[in-house]
Amino acid sequence: MADLKSLKGISAADKKLLEQAEEWLGAEPTKLGVVKNLFWGRVREELYFPYPQQDAREQAECDQLLARLDEYLRSEHPSIQIDQEQEIPRWVVDRLFEIGVLGMTIAKEYGGLGMGITSYNRVLERIGMYCGSTAVMVSAHQSIGCKAVMLFGNDEQKKKWLPKLAKEWLSAFCLSEPNVGCDAGGAETYFERDGDYYIIHGEKKWATSGALSGLFTVMAREKTPEGNGKISAIVVHPWMDGVDIFQKNRSKCGIRGTWQARIRFHGVRVHKSHLLGKEGRGLQMALSCLNYGRCTLSAGMLGGARRVRDQATKWAQTRFQFQAPLAKQELVRKHIAHMSALDYAMDAVLYLTTGMLDRKDDDIQVETAICKVFCSEMGWQVVNDGLQVMGGEGYMTENEVERVFRDSRINLIVEGANEVMQSYVFGYGGKQLAEQMLGVKQALMKDPDESLGGFVGKVIRNSFNMRIMKLAIPLGMEVFLGIRRRLPRIGAVQPELRAEADRIGRLVRELTYQFKMMSYKYDVRLLERQSLQARIADAAMWLHAWCCTLSKLDQDMRQHRGNGGSDLEYQRDKMAAFHFFDIAECAVHESFRALYENPDETMLVCADTTLAHADTLPPDQYVIPEHSPTPLRGKGRTPRQEGIRQFPGDGIPAVARPAEFVG
Repeated sequence: MADLKSLKGISAADKKLLEQAEEWLGAEPTKLGVVKNLFWGRVREELYFPYPQQDAREQAECDQLLARLDEYLRSEHPSIQIDQEQEIPRWVVDRLFEIGVLGMTIAKEYGGLGMGITSYNRVLERIGMYCGSTAVMVSAHQSIGCKAVMLFGNDEQKKKWLPKLAKEWLSAFCLSEPNVGCDAGGAETYFERDGDYYIIHGEKKWATSGALSGLFTVMAREKTPEGNGKISAIVVHPWMDGVDIFQKNRSKCGIRGTWQARIRFHGVRVHKSHLLGKEGRGLQMALSCLNYGRCTLSAGMLGGARRVRDQATKWAQTRFQFQAPLAKQELVRKHIAHMSALDYAMDAVLYLTTGMLDRKDDDIQVETAICKVFCSEMGWQVVNDGLQVMGGEGYMTENEVERVFRDSRINLIVEGANEVMQSYVFGYGGKQLAEQMLGVKQALMKDPDESLGGFVGKVIRNSFNMRIMKLAIPLGMEVFLGIRRRLPRIGAVQPELRAEADRIGRLVRELTYQFKMMSYKYDVRLLERQSLQARIADAAMWLHAWCCTLSKLDQDMRQHRGNGGSDLEYQRDKMAAFHFFDIAECAVHESFRALYENPDETMLVCADTTLAHADTLPPDQYVIPEHSPTPLRGKGRTPRQEGIRQFPGDGIPAVARPAEFVG
């Protein structure tokens, strides 16, 4: 295969981005995951079917945990108070430790419950039904805060830290910075060596529970004479000299009970025994942790969306207008069906993804990214539908729907903004196919700077290379003649689902065709056309969700075979799945159509003129990023703080130094 960085005309910036991505992501897995196969026009049936099942013993243990958690959430948990007072009381944290929730994925030998990823997400879904803030706090602790210790810590580190993290300490993941959000490779926090110690300098932002935690996983770049080195993961405690938690939290639109700290490291001296894994592997560790965080974010979103669906549906049955319940109106029924369809599909995508993580599939990064994008986007739509059905009462605080609405919006931003994830799904999902296409192009087509004689000689030579021609002939038939590849077929489903399996096969075949056509049409320019990338990524997302939903429905039908259709919940879910297939097919066709019929050209001109006008607006009337690299830094409007609750930092760690950690 060729290297995308060798594309003729590639910009220096795009080449650098590709180099960084390859460094962050590491070597390509030897076995392609399900989504990468969709880009090739294949359905890896054995990875979708049968739908993953929990171990019976662990499922029973998780059911017992959920029963204890349900009792607490219904009778004790102060959801409205947490949102209104913008704080999760310490007694709530202690109760969740006591129930076992905050240590459920930590191994039993270290005091945890030792449960798998699917069980953990079932718990996060349940918490999300009641309190988005608490779901985020629990997720930040186990999915990313202490996950690097669990995955990459050595035996000594695990024995030292995990018992505290299972029973007492919260933990925080320190990756984001004032100038670093989705661009994790741009970390400015750095460390220098001093014998057996790392000396850390820098600032971290958005560290959830940072002001409450006993352990930080800090991503810092080595400072070398040659320039900035690679990023490593280092464990830091809040009581170490030089750690300054200078802002505990800021007031927010949603998930108001969570606290995101700002932390400065002023020459913090950390022994080398606090290094997690190998030096220079911090970004790979961060990406591994985010695979788990993207699932738990999805679980919390699913829980909130499911709660709103049920509340709005019950409201539609009991709220009368024009002498009839709202549920009689077709446009209200459209909202109800839409909520049910997306809810079922979100469930299918989430738990197929956690099943992949539990069984340790080789290649799951694109799948976890899609899980996050799909569940956050579809969950937001469900909550919006539910609020619309409930009307003005949905907007009232005491009905708790508006809180889910506010809590949900952040999910489209965190753990990788969805726009970034779309480009990632396109780029990493189609990378190997694109490299193969580039190799064929370089072997058989003329480069702009290639002589005629050199081109003819190259073509004659490569025309007798059977390996190249085996790839080139079917590719040429697709791109130049429009002849699609052979239809992929799913054989594992029941006869009742045969038509749905054949529909997805046709759409998967069209996905690989459209990817190849766009790659041929735009060549290197496609790297800059993010709107086109997003349309192809969206089509891949819908198709993956279709396969997950088909697998889950196939399992549900097998489990309910012979009950005569008496289970109304099953009947609802079955029809929700069939409705989702129709929704997904319309969305995929729209994505393909928009590759050819779109407003992109006027959009780009409109954006340019709007930006040009914005240059004339006085900066002192607008908020400017405090660390902006532009000349406008420091010249923006100071945000008004009166009436907003303040959470000042005081430099005093919220977690006192335990006696066993003295010295």
